[in-house]
Parts: sequence; structure tokens; C-alpha cells
Amino acid sequence: MWTALLIGVIGSSALVIGAVVGSWWSAPAQVTGVLLAFASGALIAALAFELFPEAVEVGGLGPSVLGLFVGAIVFVVVNALVDARVASGAGGAARAGGGDAADAAAGVPDALDGAEADQSDKLAHSAAGRGGASTGPGIAFALLAAVTLDGVPENLALGVTLEGVGGELSGVTALLVAVFVSNLPESLVGSIAMRSAGRSRGFVVSIWAATAAVLTLAVVAGDGLASQMSPGALAFALAFAGGAVLASLADTLMPEAFEHGRPFNALSTALGFLLAFVLAHPG
Repeated sequence: MWTALLIGVIGSSALVIGAVVGSWWSAPAQVTGVLLAFASGALIAALAFELFPEAVEVGGLGPSVLGLFVGAIVFVVVNALVDARVASGAGGAARAGGGDAADAAAGVPDALDGAEADQSDKLAHSAAGRGGASTGPGIAFALLAAVTLDGVPENLALGVTLEGVGGELSGVTALLVAVFVSNLPESLVGSIAMRSAGRSRGFVVSIWAATAAVLTLAVVAGDGLASQMSPGALAFALAFAGGAVLASLADTLMPEAFEHGRPFNALSTALGFLLAFVLAHPG
């Protein structure tokens, strides 16, 4: 458990670092796009050379294939539901505050269409639509749910993979680095969006610290659950986490990297892939 906790703290610490940096510095969109591209390449390599091969080795191809697709489907469904909830709440508040005119004055995006919206647009719309009103438990929970959804599969994958490799830290190095690198730009973008919507620095850092705590617990939970599983169930769980991460890549990270990171996103993705590959194959 202690190794899983340490890994969770390391991977999730990037959220707090990104929150602190984003609270004081509005990084150019291209910077965050390039970082997300790098993280995407690293995650792809970690999944291809650590997570999915481990699933197949532990329990065979059948449970692994099933887990991969079930994980992707579950992520897509849950992500769409969360996006719709956040968009609906922001839209209602915006209409109460003056509709399109209020949106324009606040610099809110005109369209927020569920899973097609960028994470930064979702957060900016959700917060700005409330006209900078004081933050209560409801909006804090909504923001927490939105920003943790992408991270939960990655951190569960860390915990499950750790159990799959017998608790050896070296067996999850590539995935850990990939998760850390992906967390940094996500929290950086989210923090900038919250600050531009009038949220205080204290709120921004607090909400991301809470997110980091939740994701750290996800690593521990993944490790604990995996220790009780049969080989077939463990293979399913490993592949399930991998499928959810792949869906997150396709739905959130890579589209935003493509939109904001060009023309350097392709090279950055390749560099991230190379780093994770080297870490997964140190010999």
C-alpha cells in the first residue's frame, strides 16, 4: 500500500504544481497544447509497452480485449454525462444572468457541446456563467467532478499495474511519468480558466489539491482491488483502465493538443512517446 501511496502522490503532485503556476501565470495556449501533446505520446507508449502487454501476460488476450473496449465505452458514457451536467448548469446560470450578452461580456465560449468542449472551455463557461458569484459546495463539486474524470482511469491504471508487476516501482515508471506529464498541463489550463473567471488563487489551489488527493486514493484503490483478483479479472482490470485512458486521450488530450499546440504538437508527441518507450525498456 505504501508504494501505491507514494506513486499516487508523485503522479498527482503535478496537479498542485500546475495549479500554483496557473494561478500566477497565464501560459500561452500553445505551451499547454505542446505539453498535452507530449503527455499524449508518453501515455500511448506506456499503454502499448507496459499496461496492455501486462494485461495479456497476466490473463490472456480474451479478458484483455474485453476490458479494453468496456473501459473505453464506460469513459465515453460517463464523460458525456458529466459534460452535459456541467454545461447545463453553466447554461442555466448564464441565461439567468443575461444569456448571450452576458456570455459575450464574460468572454465565455458561444458553444459548449458536451464532450466536444475543451476542458478549459468547460471550466471557464461553468465558472464565468455564474458571474463570479461566491463559490459554494455545489460548484466546487461540479468542478471537481469535471477535472477528475480524465485522471481517475490513469491513476487506477497505475495502481492496478503496480499489483500486476508484483509491486515493483520499475514496472510502472513509464506510466507514472506519462501520468505526471499529463496532469501538469491539465491543471495549468484549468487553473488559468478558473482565474480568468474570477476565482481566487486560494480556491484554485484548494480545488486542485483536493483533486490530487482523490487521484492519489485512486492509485491505492486500484492496487488494493487488484490484489484480490484472479488472473483473468486482473487482466480485465488492467485493460479496462487502459481503454479508459485511450478514450480520454482521443476525447480530451489529443484534440486540445492538436488545436492549441500546432505546429509543434506532432514533434512533441513523438518525443513523449520516445521517453516513455525508453523508460519501459531501459535495457
